Amino acid sequence: MSNLGYCGLEASISLNRKPLLEVERSLITKHRSPLWSQFIKAINDYQLIDEGDKIAVAISGGKDSLLMAKLFQELKRHGKKKFELEFIAMDPGYHDNVREVLINNCNYLNIPITYFESNIFQVVDKISREYPCYLCARMRRGSLYSKAQELGCNKLALGHHLDDVIETTMLNLLCAGNFKTMLPKLKSTNFPGLELIRPMYCIREASIIKFMKDNGIEAVDCGCIVAAKKTSSKREEIKKLIKNLSSSFQEVEKSIFQAAHNVDLDCIIGWKQEGKKHSFLDEY
Repeated sequence: MSNLGYCGLEASISLNRKPLLEVERSLITKHRSPLWSQFIKAINDYQLIDEGDKIAVAISGGKDSLLMAKLFQELKRHGKKKFELEFIAMDPGYHDNVREVLINNCNYLNIPITYFESNIFQVVDKISREYPCYLCARMRRGSLYSKAQELGCNKLALGHHLDDVIETTMLNLLCAGNFKTMLPKLKSTNFPGLELIRPMYCIREASIIKFMKDNGIEAVDCGCIVAAKKTSSKREEIKKLIKNLSSSFQEVEKSIFQAAHNVDLDCIIGWKQEGKKHSFLDEY
């Protein structure tokens, strides 16, 4: 496996890939409990899919989005609700090797992508080289929203998983001084009629990694040629912190995740709702 050096990317075409039928079957057999069941749980608990939806599934080429695509295909085959899928893959300026792995994996997994290019990496490198990830994420999302709207979709699905949710919660708490998490769905303010959904919301990253390894699928990372020049990030530090905490606090990840579901406003000093700030003194 060749190390291309892009944001931790190690990508090549695996010689140990399982046949596609075996990969798809494993979703509802060997990996049913940690993947399929949690995918369905998120969709049901947070009401992510409605009858007649047309969902744009964002494919970055990474492990999370590839798995999400296969889960959606399985749901469309066997689910009770009727909906349409568009698989959209945006190239923000990938190296040729990264692009090749992305397309090869989609062909192998029978994911029919609509592929389109942008120059996001180039723009980010010019104006935000020191802290590229935040701007890159915003620009990527805007580009994906635009393509989803162009294709007539009313929802955009992103592959954020439970560990992303936990890390975002801790990042906001420790670095931004607020309690804010990553929502399972939200309506776009800039693209009327579009809603973002996160159907991988209840799936652990370790379960995704195991699925990829078991099936011999080698996906790309974010493929960023800008972030590759940086040796660390706050998110990576938070990931390590949570791992360290788990050795001292039982089920700490579960507690962080559940905290956002159990906010007690009677014990909160201040909060913001629909852009307006509130204080406990208002009702004192």
